[in-house]
Amino acid sequence: MQNDELILNVLRKIENSKSQKSLAHELSLSVGKVNYVLKALIEKGLVKAENFFANKHKNQYKYLLTEEGIKAKIDLTKKFIARKKSEYEELQRELENEL
Repeated sequence: MQNDELILNVLRKIENSKSQKSLAHELSLSVGKVNYVLKALIEKGLVKAENFFANKHKNQYKYLLTEEGIKAKIDLTKKFIARKKSEYEELQRELENEL
C-alpha cells in the first residue's frame, strides 16, 4: 500500500472507527502502524483526538478530521482517482495492442 493510499484509507475510516484496533483490523494493518500514522496525522494537524471523559476507559479517543484533514482527504481522493484512471487507460492500451 502506497503512503498516500494508506493516509487516504485512514482519513476515510477514522471517524467511524471505535478504536485503533478496529481500524487496524479494517485496514489489515498492525495496531502499531495505525498508531504511528495517527500520531503523524495529528502532528500535521489533519486529525484531532478527543478523550471520552465520561467513559470509564480514559484511554479511548474519538478521532475527528480537522478542516485541513478534510481538504487533504479530498486532494488525496482526487490523486487516487487520477492514478487509477491512468492505470485503467494503460491497461486499455495494452489490450488494444494485443488484439
